[in-house]
Amino acid sequence: MTRSSMLPDSPPPPFQKPRFRRWRFLLGAALSLCTLGLATLVLVGWGLYAHLSANLPSVESLQHYQPPVVSRLYTADDQLMAELSHERRIYVPIRAIPPRVRNAFLAAEDQNFYSHGGVDPLAMLRAGVTDIISILTHQGKRPLGASTITQQVAKVMLLNNNSLTIDRKIREALLAMRIEHTLSKDRILEIYLNGIYLGNGAYGVEAAAQTYFNKTLDQLSNAEAAMLASMPKSPSNYNPFLHPKAAMWRRNWVLDRMSETRAITPEDAQQAKQDPLIPQGYTRFGPLQDSEWFAAEVRRQLTTLYSEEQTTEGGLDVHTSLDAHLQQVSTHLLREGLINYARTHEGWHGPVGHLSSLTTWQDDLPSQKPPAGMLSSWRLAVILSPAPVVHVGWVSGHTAHTATLRKADESWSRRTHPLLPGQIVMIEPQSDGSAALEQIPQVEGATVTLDAHTGRVLALVGGWSFQQSQFNRATQAQRQPGSSFKPLVYLAAMERDISPSETFDDSPISFGDWKPQNYEHDNWGPTTLHDALRESRNLVTIRVAAHLGMKAVSDIAVRSGMVNNMPPYLPAALGAVETTVLKEAGAYAAIANGGHSITPSLIDYIQNPDGTIIWRNQANHRTVTTENGLPVIHDDRPVLASPQSAYQITTMMRDVIARGTGVRAGVGIDRPIAGKTGTSQDYHDAWFAGFSPDVVTVVWIGYDNPRSLGKNETGGHLSGPIWNGIMKAVFATRPKLDFPTPEGMTLAEYDTGRIRAIDAFKQDQIPGASVPLHGFGDGTQTLTAADTGADMIPDSETDMPSSTPNNTSNPANPANSDAPLPPPTPMAATPTPSTPNTTPNTTGGGDIGVGGLY
Repeated sequence: MTRSSMLPDSPPPPFQKPRFRRWRFLLGAALSLCTLGLATLVLVGWGLYAHLSANLPSVESLQHYQPPVVSRLYTADDQLMAELSHERRIYVPIRAIPPRVRNAFLAAEDQNFYSHGGVDPLAMLRAGVTDIISILTHQGKRPLGASTITQQVAKVMLLNNNSLTIDRKIREALLAMRIEHTLSKDRILEIYLNGIYLGNGAYGVEAAAQTYFNKTLDQLSNAEAAMLASMPKSPSNYNPFLHPKAAMWRRNWVLDRMSETRAITPEDAQQAKQDPLIPQGYTRFGPLQDSEWFAAEVRRQLTTLYSEEQTTEGGLDVHTSLDAHLQQVSTHLLREGLINYARTHEGWHGPVGHLSSLTTWQDDLPSQKPPAGMLSSWRLAVILSPAPVVHVGWVSGHTAHTATLRKADESWSRRTHPLLPGQIVMIEPQSDGSAALEQIPQVEGATVTLDAHTGRVLALVGGWSFQQSQFNRATQAQRQPGSSFKPLVYLAAMERDISPSETFDDSPISFGDWKPQNYEHDNWGPTTLHDALRESRNLVTIRVAAHLGMKAVSDIAVRSGMVNNMPPYLPAALGAVETTVLKEAGAYAAIANGGHSITPSLIDYIQNPDGTIIWRNQANHRTVTTENGLPVIHDDRPVLASPQSAYQITTMMRDVIARGTGVRAGVGIDRPIAGKTGTSQDYHDAWFAGFSPDVVTVVWIGYDNPRSLGKNETGGHLSGPIWNGIMKAVFATRPKLDFPTPEGMTLAEYDTGRIRAIDAFKQDQIPGASVPLHGFGDGTQTLTAADTGADMIPDSETDMPSSTPNNTSNPANPANSDAPLPPPTPMAATPTPSTPNTTPNTTGGGDIGVGGLY
């Protein structure tokens, strides 16, 4: 046995720790911290994402996005009449935008547009490096945004925020990626190119092309397309009108970018750089000449159909009934009539300004502002010498002119305001080398012409000048129609089968303090309705209305559209109500077209930007069906009176022009026409309303703040000649028509007792005969309150309320009031019967009719 074998067993070696355990522990700890940090980062990132995306606008709205687009008004022959907009933008579909324009913007703004997903990481990295270098080198440049076109759409269309912050950029990027998942690339580019602001009030590429080059997109050259594409970065700094050198540099840069992206060849780019940068001054289209009144009324009606926003920003194409030529003729004739009246009744108003020195008048005069309402053919002139011959000087086209004033104008001005050196006046150069002294009349007027069968308004003039006053006297001024109201009274009589040859007593009558008289202050005794209407006899009209009862008169007046409501007073039968020129034209159209009520209309139809008709005028609608192989017209318009009654009134009104108070309106016209004069109490209003078989025209003249036009200044004298000129213009383009004779009518000539007249009679009427009537009418019975409603007649004219509570003829209060009248106070009326008397009635204290004069 060896020694070693006899030794006791040695103890086991001590326990040894695993190798690298400490490092594994540290690694695990680090991994845990990283996991926790990553989880925290994810949670924070998710929270930040949730925070930034919580209030992002819905991308769905872009699927149906339509930016604010100019609405346009067109005449009946599709001439552009006016544009309505707050922002000048013309929307163009992407397929209609030429490739060179699209490529120019892509090269300048986002060359990777068709490949990225809404954001461009490379561009962002490049911009980030550039921004860091700028900060480190203290260059102070504005940070680059590196926004893609999609991001710009998100910013401008949805975020509407121009601040350059990290928060906004992240929101912009998030929204851009959402947009890319919702819309096609072409749709995004279409929205961008139509919505981007390009300076000078132009939104979108089409408006910008017109603004800077007066061209459409398809007419642009490479250089011009590059110019437009240079604008989004800074429309003000690269405006070619304001900064041509900077604009040229930026344009050439875009051309280089187009060459780099292979949109054009390098040779094309170099050639385009040689093109001079000459922007064409663009003047925004204003209303067609003399159409402002019509366009303003169309706009007002649009805002009742749609909101103000949709009217001015909805891209509507509004097709109207305006006859542009007739509108210009009507405007000219009305102004001519107002000038003639003012020259004889208002006198010379005096100068419109003064120059302190005549030595430099050629330099000082052009800086003088013309007064509102001055016509385009007039010129501002200065009085150079007042005697012995008045010399005036004016500047036109940077050239000084001088002329002598007409002798008649010198005498005219001397009566009120003698001409002195240095005074600034308005003149119109004459073909003979002289100058005519002009002034803006204080008197006003209005005209309306419409189609009697459709109600389509062909022309509408609301006053002397739209620039001077936008108060529309054709649609807003409530004025008394005077005797032009009378045809409705006689129409009501025809509806009661009273014939035109029926006689009513033309003799004095009084009700309390009201003693109506005829214009001539005489009495004819028994008078036929034909003669009474032809010569506008007030007393006969009163007795006709008394026989019918004011309810019948009021009913036909309201249903015709002449008035919205009518007081039950007998003076209302003489036109002591209030109406507008447009309403009276509609009422006369009902007579002209055979008895169907008409609603005047200015708009034919409306299209949205896609060309879809979204509204069509259905007023005065007639339908056509086929029965037994033949077309049959169905007229669904309300019936005012029978065709027979309307024809009878028309025949009587033809003699008003032929041999009555309206003779001046018919001078030189060889067409069938009918009409009626109207002059209100104290000569405040002068009307002429008349029609042919297919066209109605109404003319009114008066002062905005009612005052007398002058003794004997009647509607036939003042308004008749203007009506005559307008209707001659109407007839110049229309065939000659006659008033159709309805079934069952007989035309017969008979002796009225004053003339030989031709009238229309119904089957049960005897031509020329007058039959006893029940109640008041034949002049033998007493007029009682039961027959006439005379218990409602006030003591005097001053006690008689108007048909509307407030006088809205003042342009300071243009809103029409349709509020009901307060109930009248009943009072007793004491009729004064009398025997026929053909001598003038010289009794004093009488009113000429409270409404109807002549």
